[in-house]
Amino acid sequence: MKALTFSEFGSSKVLKYATIPTPILKENEILIEMKAIGLNFADIYRRKGNYYLTGAPPFIAGYEGAGVVIDANNTSYKVGDRIAFADVPLANAELVAVPIDKAIPLTDAISFETAASVLLQGLTATYLATNSHKTIAGETVLIHAAAGGVGQFLIQISKLLGATVIGLTSTKEKADFAKSNGADYVFLYEDDWKKKVLDLNPAGVAVAYDSVGSTLSDSFEITKECGQVVFFGMSGGDPDFINPRMLMDSSKTLTGCDLWSYLNTKEERISKANQLFNWISSGQINISPATSFKLSKGRKAHDFLESRNSTGKIILIP
Repeated sequence: MKALTFSEFGSSKVLKYATIPTPILKENEILIEMKAIGLNFADIYRRKGNYYLTGAPPFIAGYEGAGVVIDANNTSYKVGDRIAFADVPLANAELVAVPIDKAIPLTDAISFETAASVLLQGLTATYLATNSHKTIAGETVLIHAAAGGVGQFLIQISKLLGATVIGLTSTKEKADFAKSNGADYVFLYEDDWKKKVLDLNPAGVAVAYDSVGSTLSDSFEITKECGQVVFFGMSGGDPDFINPRMLMDSSKTLTGCDLWSYLNTKEERISKANQLFNWISSGQINISPATSFKLSKGRKAHDFLESRNSTGKIILIP
């Protein structure tokens, strides 16, 4: 089979579209012929050597995608079943072995492209707004990278829960996109955004969702006393070290987040995924069309994601 691989860490130039052996199924695994694969910043971090990787060189990144069962290995699934997943390694390939406890059944109402576009980021936004921080009606939340994959979902879920949403983006085009998803206010990073946030909310926001990393200290500056900063990504670089004395003096909270601390059972995965799919099917959450690249053109997809010119999801098509 073909896969997008790399044998050393570095820029997108290390990526190679190569032939590798087909996965050999273990007990309670199904073999999926991939139809769409989600590309995420975590895949960039893995390519650079900053994140955990499964296996040995040549490495294969990717944890999210959707496709069709072609070998069920005597499990409860059958050949032809439509399946998605959000936490199975080695996904940047034509064929992926998926443990059945991580398989998420797809109805015909959800396309492969939609599933690969929404699962990881949509489920992340769901737990950010309901677990990491329990959003309540009437509070104000700030969302970094509001035009990104998680951002577009987090805006809409926060609005569903009754919050006022302030978004931060890098361009006017992205600001318009965030507003189209329901953000009440959107400011640009190049502007004096901290002043603008505090002009709106002199006491500060209830929670700042920070996926940029290098802005972590700034996020604390615009968060109210007894407020919370939720740190869940480093797309802009490593964060500053946070002084625990500051947390004590202001009664603020720093929360680190990993989706799989919350979705750690088969039942919870399917339940939360179905909630997300229902929001999409009912029109309560809208998703923008994904930007698609052929898997064989994965280097271009990585470059586009790193350019930060994308809005919404990038997917790879085998």
